[in-house]
Amino acid sequence: MTKVTIDALVAATPETAWSCWTDPAHITGWNFASDDWCCPWAKSDLRLGGAYSARMEAKDGSFGFEFGGKYEELETGKVIGLRMDDGRLARTTFAAEKGGVRVTTVFDAEDENPVEMQQEGWQSILNSFKSYAESR
Repeated sequence: MTKVTIDALVAATPETAWSCWTDPAHITGWNFASDDWCCPWAKSDLRLGGAYSARMEAKDGSFGFEFGGKYEELETGKVIGLRMDDGRLARTTFAAEKGGVRVTTVFDAEDENPVEMQQEGWQSILNSFKSYAESR
């Protein structure tokens, strides 16, 4: 399976970055790839074996989907491993460095869309997270 890496340096404290990434009240503020999309709701049972799910949809109502999985790796403030409902893995790490927190996600690509498209989409969502977390 092809592994894809995205990352961003987020100018925020590690605590802010972690909270924005894991708290459903924050997730709905950034979990979309462009301004014409939104995340109406998110649920997160942040524990090993706990479930994550979020709804992403176009603001005009033309398309939407739910994204979910189960947490299979969790080290507070440092790493989250999410086994997506389709069996793929997404592992996100948070590393403090000069200027903020480096957030890196390595995910298994799916077979339906080109890898470059998936990387661009996931990077756009991460960039949305960066903007959101930096505004806190």
